[in-house]
Amino acid sequence: MSAILEPPIRGEYERLPEPMNAVAMEPFPPLTRHILQQGWLRKAVLLSVLAALWEALGRWQNNDLLLPTFLQTARALASGLSSGELPGNVAISLGVLLQGYAAGIALAFALTSVAVSSRIGRDLLETLTSMFNPLPAIALLPLALLWFGLGRGSLVFVIIHSVLWPLALNTYAGFRGVPETLRMAGRNYGLGGLRLVLQVLVPAALPAILSGLKIGWAFAWRTLIAAELVFGATSGKGGLGWYIFQNRNELYTDKVFAGLAMVILIGLIVENLVFHTLERLTVQRWGMQR
Repeated sequence: MSAILEPPIRGEYERLPEPMNAVAMEPFPPLTRHILQQGWLRKAVLLSVLAALWEALGRWQNNDLLLPTFLQTARALASGLSSGELPGNVAISLGVLLQGYAAGIALAFALTSVAVSSRIGRDLLETLTSMFNPLPAIALLPLALLWFGLGRGSLVFVIIHSVLWPLALNTYAGFRGVPETLRMAGRNYGLGGLRLVLQVLVPAALPAILSGLKIGWAFAWRTLIAAELVFGATSGKGGLGWYIFQNRNELYTDKVFAGLAMVILIGLIVENLVFHTLERLTVQRWGMQR
């Protein structure tokens, strides 16, 4: 008989622990790592770096008419806020903006609801968005002045145009992305028409709807400032765009930059407080967005 082959016996050995200096240390201490994880702090650092670069460039340029420094702009902004001039202009602009933004949201929701309910509505939405979405809202301002005159109605009209089409497209894309199983579940519960849209489609498509709301807000804010630069005062009262245009004519460049800084600050506030809070309370809380 052939000899029975036995498996080889491995030699035993003892592994000593590695010395402490060979262990990779964390790149940052816990406190520093915790601070770096704060998003608002990272953004504040970035803004501080940009402000320092602006100040250095303004001092190197040494021409207040072309490029005032960051400190000069900050003083002009503080002066405009303390005197009440800037808050008054901002209140006028925001009043017009909210009116047009709300009307645009209502029209976009109505148009999208019709589109998801019938084939004719879908064809209507696709045709209208193909026609009017590429059309700049500011290009309609001359017609708005003819139709609505020198008043708030002209500004509201161009704001509605800037909000309606991107919001309708995003909402419709979100509705089309809702799984068929959710639609069938809603129909099994007896939902149909507007109830199906409100209770099933809107919550499921909320990430796309929020994206459309943010895009519509950005378009509306830019359109309003541009329209005020061209259009001027609203019912005898000037908005933030008119404040920028008027100070440009009077060669107050620091006030022009202060007005532009106010436009940026309002955009940051709306983005980080309104939309971010809305996303955190809805889609992030529901696990629909990281």
